[in-house]
Formats: sequence, C-alpha cells, structure tokens
Amino acid sequence: MKHIGHSAHTGRTRHVGPAELAGSTGLGAWAAFAVLAVVVGRGPAPGVDGGLLDWSVAHRSSMSVSAARALTDTGTGVVPYALVALAWMLLGRTLRQRTAAAALGCACLAAGQLLRYGVMELITRPRPPRQDWAAYASGWSFPSGHTTTSALAAGLVIWATVLRAPRGRTALCAVVGCWGVAVGLTRVYLGVHWFTDVVGGWLFAVGWLGVCLCAAAWWLPRRGAARETGEPPPL
Repeated sequence: MKHIGHSAHTGRTRHVGPAELAGSTGLGAWAAFAVLAVVVGRGPAPGVDGGLLDWSVAHRSSMSVSAARALTDTGTGVVPYALVALAWMLLGRTLRQRTAAAALGCACLAAGQLLRYGVMELITRPRPPRQDWAAYASGWSFPSGHTTTSALAAGLVIWATVLRAPRGRTALCAVVGCWGVAVGLTRVYLGVHWFTDVVGGWLFAVGWLGVCLCAAAWWLPRRGAARETGEPPPL
C-alpha cells in the first residue's frame, strides 16, 4: 500500500531559483533572436515591416514627429547610463558599494551594446529607404541600437527597483518598461528601422539580461559565502 504522505511529498513541484529562471528565459530569447536573424538576413523585409512602415509614413504630423524624435533621443547616449547608474546605486549601502554597483550596472549595459554592434556588423541588414526617414540614422539596421539600449537600460532599472524599492515599485517598473517599449516603436514610426529590427532589439535585450541576471544569481551568493568563511571571494 502506498504511503500517501510520502507520495504527496515527493510529488511537490521543485522550486525554480532566479538563476534557473533567468537562464531559461534568456535561452528562449536567444533562440527566438537567432530564428529572426536568419529570416531577416536572407532577403526582403517581411510583409509586416513594409505595412508598418507605410502606416507610419501616412500618419505623421510635425508635432508627432517632434515628439517621436525627442523620445527616441532618450534611448541612446547619456540618458540610459544615467538611469542605470542612479538605479543601481540603490543596491549599495555605503558610498563604495554604491559606486561599485553603479559601475557594474553600466558595465552590463556597455557590454550588451558592444555585443549588439558585433551582431549588427555580422548580419548587415539594410535600413528602410532613406526617403521614408524622419530622423537621422547610421549603420546597419538589425537589431535596432536605440531599441536594444533602452530595453537593456529599462531591464536593469527594473531589476534594481524590484530588489531595493519597498513601495511604489510596480508603478515605477511599469513606467520604465513603457519607456523602453516606446523608444523602440519610435524607430519604426520615424522610418529608420523595420519593425523586425525592433523586435530583434527586444529579444536581444531579454537574452543579455538573462545572462547578466543568471551570472549575478550564481556569483553573488558565492561571494557572500566566501566572505562569511573568510575565504577569498571568487573572481
């Protein structure tokens, strides 16, 4: 006769840790990104790209274009790094810890940007026709740089907010997440990227954030354990 209690105990769902969750999410995003890269790198833009570009060109006004340009400018340059640095400073308790945390967050963002640039140079996808541009752009098209940078910054800010902000973090995370999405959409509206470039930027960002979060979930507990035992922390 089976022991019901024992069966119930052994049949429990195994708890999934943050490293495993981040790793599986990142792998899924990388797989989808790889498929999309093959599709866009083989030939003409998919139908959804042309349709959304035509819609964007047909629904522009001087006011909407100015607003889109202002928003898209926040997705690159100083703004993403400033947001990440300020958010990650919350993770430290002393000045030294805050400085180190801010530097680490910015390093994750910079490394992701460098990796994206390498992928862009490898795929060499042309941008939409220049006559449809409503903003300046340079370089190849896939994945979108502004989209990737803003999505990475948004993810890093949300990460720090979830860890340290006790109140109001849901609203703050929603605002930051919407900003990351909106920057990507402005690239399509301004005609400087195909929609699949933007989707590729989002997938790339999720994949890289998965790598960073997985590494942090694995490394930080080991560092803390080494500090408690007096052993040198792992590099």
